[in-house]
Amino acid sequence: MIEEAAPRRVESPGRGDWSNGQDGGLQNRRLGFDSLVPRLIRAVIFDLDGLLLDSESAWDGGRRALVAEHGLEWRDGATEAMLGMSAPEWSRYVRDELGVPLEPEKISERVVAHVLDSYEQKLPLLPGAEAAVERIAERWPLALASSSNKPVIDRVMQTSGWGDVFEVWVSSEEVARGKPSPDVFLEAARRLGTDPGEAAGIEDSNNGILAARAAQLARVIAIPNHEFPPGADALDVADVVLGSLDELTPEVVEG
Repeated sequence: MIEEAAPRRVESPGRGDWSNGQDGGLQNRRLGFDSLVPRLIRAVIFDLDGLLLDSESAWDGGRRALVAEHGLEWRDGATEAMLGMSAPEWSRYVRDELGVPLEPEKISERVVAHVLDSYEQKLPLLPGAEAAVERIAERWPLALASSSNKPVIDRVMQTSGWGDVFEVWVSSEEVARGKPSPDVFLEAARRLGTDPGEAAGIEDSNNGILAARAAQLARVIAIPNHEFPPGADALDVADVVLGSLDELTPEVVEG
């Protein structure tokens, strides 16, 4: 049997070298940053689904159940297409692309009920999630930027106790566009009172990594979801790729 190699932490080669001033265009020169000095990290913004919670299967299961309930077939690629979409976006997808004859609001309501029911039984925290959040919270204020519906995030914050740890949490249904657009990260930074260029983002999915990069966060850290791994296009724009939450330390966040 061939043993699987342990994940390696990989620093992206394309983000510039702070030591020689080649910052890859990431610094905001209009605000007077010195390109010889790395930007200070003042806050950290986490994703939720697939990063801290093993919840993608709960969302996927709820959508599949709704589609099957109407005697329809699940389309190949539908799961991947909806990763990172906001609730209004994936609800419209389920109606328009998968054919469920309900209004998007009703579709969202039914799927959210399925997810909340599953969370009542057990909150599916991923290994290392609690310790990683605790480590990072000791150093920086935290925000959450998630594609989950707000009632679901509220339930997670209450059940996990993270409502006392995260200063703000934002659902992509509260902004104009879901991931890979940067809106939810920008709003999280705004609510924290932090410039996006002074925040680090932690993501697991293809669209999430692209959204964090599009928000021009100071540092984008990818911890790939093993069930729905991000593509090379997303991993290439991350500043660092980790194998697990256990590798997420303040030193990694600082770079």
